Amino acid sequence: MYKGPSGMWSWLLHRVSGLGLLLFLFIHVVDISLLSFGPNVYNEGIELFDNIIVRFLSLALIVAVFYHSFNGIRIVLVDFWRRGVKLQQPMFIAALVLTIIAFIPFAYFVLRPALPFLAQGAYWFVDVNAIMSTH
Repeated sequence: MYKGPSGMWSWLLHRVSGLGLLLFLFIHVVDISLLSFGPNVYNEGIELFDNIIVRFLSLALIVAVFYHSFNGIRIVLVDFWRRGVKLQQPMFIAALVLTIIAFIPFAYFVLRPALPFLAQGAYWFVDVNAIMSTH
């Protein structure tokens, strides 16, 4: 079942994305624990998340969450659906495509504050300020 290119890549990417999620969980526990040192320490720690490198790491986390979720559904279908084994390669491709499609809007919103050309030029897509002022 895991022989061949798609089976090997799905197995490897699932493990790597799972480890990435575990690493994020550890970082999340550490950054939330900064609250115990007072609001100034917490605010200084949270400012790190505005850094462009950390924004790209956040995007990697988003990709890991989407891929791990979609591939997890694929694994369940392979394990419990009679035709799942025969369709595992198309389902792997579907998991990748769904990951990319779901990721694109998140990439825009995560990178928009850090990249000036995104902050200025893409308001034709969504003008959050206009939406917020009407409510």
